[in-house]
Amino acid sequence: MLSHRSIRCLLLAALGLVLAATLGCQGGVTPIKTLLDDPTRFDGQLVRIAGDVGASAGALGYGAYQVSDGTGSLGVVSEGGGAPREGARVGVEGTFKAVFTLGSHSAAVLMEKRRYTP
Repeated sequence: MLSHRSIRCLLLAALGLVLAATLGCQGGVTPIKTLLDDPTRFDGQLVRIAGDVGASAGALGYGAYQVSDGTGSLGVVSEGGGAPREGARVGVEGTFKAVFTLGSHSAAVLMEKRRYTP
């Protein structure tokens, strides 16, 4: 039979695990500068960004828009959610695609899988 102290320790440990799992599931937002500084490192990986929408265009459920987070700017392609309005604050989860790096310039795009409110 477990003592009162052992039960309390087990409950605290379980609470700690639940809290850690909850925080871990939220995932972090990657600064756009980090993605663009080393695009091959993130190529093909699922990443999350958040920022303000710049130029945007959309039609028939497809869209393309620019997200700026204060560290950089990244194009986002949406294949089913259209594009948010210019000036909106959005969070985006998607697959990062490195297009090319030429000198100090990198071109990349994020293929949107999910959009959320940051």
